[in-house]
Amino acid sequence: MTAYTAAPLDEIVAEKWPYWAPIRYHFDIRSFGINAWRGGEGDDVIKPHQEGEGGHEELYMVLSGSARFTVAGDEIEAPTGMCIHIPDPTAERSAVATAPDTVVLSLGGWPGKAFEPSEWELASFAE
Repeated sequence: MTAYTAAPLDEIVAEKWPYWAPIRYHFDIRSFGINAWRGGEGDDVIKPHQEGEGGHEELYMVLSGSARFTVAGDEIEAPTGMCIHIPDPTAERSAVATAPDTVVLSLGGWPGKAFEPSEWELASFAE
């Protein structure tokens, strides 16, 4: 076992959804959820969803470009470097890229509970 692994974000790609960078899966991270989402101006970078009762909290960070988030009906303009924390798993959330080459990093987990991958993520890599 080596002390670390490294990979450029551009090389972490899901064949099924090229706009998704499955970082957690790529590195086999088991303690928290982490993914990146790419898009051009007008593209959904965070699809409309809620985590639901028992779901995890999430943190989004705009790594490049900019996005317009909608969280529980509120719109938030998010330039590069903006972080948005959503502790309420039932809050509806989405984001649309407002600039070319937008990348949004998402992190998720449960306070006081071990991380478990979402069923949609596991299904994405099922053979």
